Amino acid sequence: MQVETTLRAQNERTLIGFWIYLMTDVVLFATLFATYMVLQGSTNGGPAGSDIFNLQFVLVETGLLLTSSFTAGLMTVAMRKSDSTQAAWWLIITFLLGASFLGLELQEFTKLASEGNSWQHSAFLSSFFTLVGTHGLHIFFGLLWSAVLFIQLIKKGLTNNVTRRLSLFGMFWHFLDVIWIFIFTIVYLMGVVL
Repeated sequence: MQVETTLRAQNERTLIGFWIYLMTDVVLFATLFATYMVLQGSTNGGPAGSDIFNLQFVLVETGLLLTSSFTAGLMTVAMRKSDSTQAAWWLIITFLLGASFLGLELQEFTKLASEGNSWQHSAFLSSFFTLVGTHGLHIFFGLLWSAVLFIQLIKKGLTNNVTRRLSLFGMFWHFLDVIWIFIFTIVYLMGVVL
C-alpha cells in the first residue's frame, strides 16, 4: 500500500513537471509564431510564401504527422491493455511516420536553400526557417526518445516507469501535432492564400 502511494505521488510529480515543460514550449512557439507574423512581409525583394510553398508537398507531410499521432494514440491504448507487443509495434510505426515527416521537411529545406531561398536571404525566410526548424528539432528529439522507449519496452516490458514514459511521450507527440496544425494553417495555408 505504501509503495503504491509513493509510486502514484511520483507519477503525479512527473506529470506536473512535464506539463510545466510543455507550457514553456507553448511560450517558445508563441514567440516564434509572433515573430513570423511580424516578419512575413519582410521579403527584402525576394520571394514570399506564395512563391515558394508547395501545398501538395506540405499536405503529404501533414498527413504523415497526423497519422503518426493516431498511431501514438493506438500505442497508448495497447499500453493500457497491458499488451507490450502491440504497444511496441505502434511505437515503431509512429517512429517510421515521424522519420518520414522529418525527411520530407529536410528535403523541403534543402530545396529552398539550393534555390537561393535560405534563412540568410530575408527576415521572412529567417523567421520561417526558425519556426519550422524548431518544430523539426522537436520531432528529431521525439524520434530519439521513441527509440530509447522502444528498447526499454522490449527489455523491461510495461513496468511502471516504462508506462509513465510512454504516456509522457504520447503527450509530447500529440503536442507536436497541434503545433504543426498551427504551422500548416498560419505559415503554409495563409502564406499561399493571402
